[in-house]
Amino acid sequence: MTGEAAEVAGEMSTGVSIDLLKTKLAEFAKERDWDQFHSPRNVLLCLVGEVGELSEIFQWKGEVEKGLPGWTEEEKIHLGEELSDVLLNVVRLSDVCGIDLGKAALRKLQLNAIKYPADIDYTNGYESKKKMGATTTTTEVQK
Repeated sequence: MTGEAAEVAGEMSTGVSIDLLKTKLAEFAKERDWDQFHSPRNVLLCLVGEVGELSEIFQWKGEVEKGLPGWTEEEKIHLGEELSDVLLNVVRLSDVCGIDLGKAALRKLQLNAIKYPADIDYTNGYESKKKMGATTTTTEVQK
């Protein structure tokens, strides 16, 4: 196993942070002189292509149960690879745009908690939520 592969294998056994992925992606691009191609637009277009590849996996499967029963190990590995491509492009896009993705995601979770309170029965659709007055704006959540 090469030094780089061993390093990645060691990181896989511990836990992976957004910051670690961001650092690895920046190093990967720099080593290949790809920063010149990583404009926000280009990374976004790459992300869209990867989402398309991810969609193709599910395209003809119909409804799929949680846990993917009936999928082969090869299909699950392929799915993991395509999910990883999407994740890596989201992380890279946030980096080239100067967005702290972890902070932004936590803020979005706060907004969603306000927008969709846990004590409302959502099985009756949007109208029951609306009648209960559960509304918010993004300015109500502190940055």
